Amino acid sequence: MAPVDLTRHIRDIPDFPKPGILFRDITPLLADGPALATAVERLAAPWQGAGLDAVVAVEARGFLFAVPVALRLGIGVVPVRKPGKLPADTIGHDYDLEYGRDRLEMHRGILAAGARVLVVDDVLATGGTAAACMRLAEAGGAAVVGAAFLVELAALGGRERLAPARVESVLVY
Repeated sequence: MAPVDLTRHIRDIPDFPKPGILFRDITPLLADGPALATAVERLAAPWQGAGLDAVVAVEARGFLFAVPVALRLGIGVVPVRKPGKLPADTIGHDYDLEYGRDRLEMHRGILAAGARVLVVDDVLATGGTAAACMRLAEAGGAAVVGAAFLVELAALGGRERLAPARVESVLVY
């Protein structure tokens, strides 16, 4: 069977969400079973044998990849959500955006002290959300081993913002 070229399943949308932005749309990849399976395998492969305890999933598109990656690695998933979306007691982390502030939350005590976790999201751009997710996992007592992304937009510097954490990306633009 021929290898799947995942770049053929990423659609470029110019001027979205505003003029001058080239949006990398992953929905064609999500709609194609073999491409999705290949993407999940490539996301999980670098982390086999890393001694991970959980995948920390970033809302919302990160959920789409975190669950199958966790299944491939034989571990569980901890969802990180926007405020007010989780039913039990939470801990949170506030962080800066380009134009304002945001907050991420996860259930208090969901991670065991010292749990080794992997942060998974669909796209690494500036790294702000992923960095906030890492800080939140650490505040919850975890040790962040690294982060995995389907797409990395290298020119936006997200990898540098996440340093010294290990970062693995399937596709780099």
